[in-house]
Amino acid sequence: MRNAVEIGNNFILTTDNSGGIGEKQQDNIFVSDQTTAYYATRVALLEQWAANAEPITVIIHNFSGSKSWDNYVQGVKALFQETGLPIPTISGSSETNFQLLQSAVAITIIGKQQEKPNTPDIKWFTYGTPLVGNEVTQNQSQIASMQKIHKAIKTGIIHQLWPVGSEGITQEIHNMTKNNQTIIQTILDPIKSAGPATVVLLAIPINKISEAKKHFTTNLNELKITQPKKSY
Repeated sequence: MRNAVEIGNNFILTTDNSGGIGEKQQDNIFVSDQTTAYYATRVALLEQWAANAEPITVIIHNFSGSKSWDNYVQGVKALFQETGLPIPTISGSSETNFQLLQSAVAITIIGKQQEKPNTPDIKWFTYGTPLVGNEVTQNQSQIASMQKIHKAIKTGIIHQLWPVGSEGITQEIHNMTKNNQTIIQTILDPIKSAGPATVVLLAIPINKISEAKKHFTTNLNELKITQPKKSY
């Protein structure tokens, strides 16, 4: 499980935030508020899946002003519609007493953890390309598809996934294996930020690899993870 918090009774909480990204004059990256919420929701949903959970409700923490609320809601809905999931209940609050100079929003998802199937023999792959900032909107075809990921989870093509964020592939694997000495081999830039999880690490059962390649078609690359030998 990545940046997910168990809050009891198999409920899982995940969250992602964006600051200085949006429609305000002093933002660092200019995109629509809808786009900002879409990508923040993307990260939070991927972290739900990493915890083997499905979303129940979404909470929007809006610090950009009341005018941004509806656009943030639309961004959340767009992500779920694209993914093929029913739109969950959406609630939250907006900061209306003070006007911030830059946009700021956080998206929190509460989901229910599912029973984890037995672990098969697997191989690791990367899916997507590390992208950050304006690269994200300019290279959409290189971003891991949420719809394809969700379908692959449901059909058993994916046994486990791990989103890659701003720390890059190498650090995420160190986090996943809990070992900073883990060695990786990948054709991608292993230290570049993947922004809003434009890359995910996928554990695919060996007997499903051919099916996975047909399903994903592009941006799926083998990832070799080697644990260092213990010294005694």
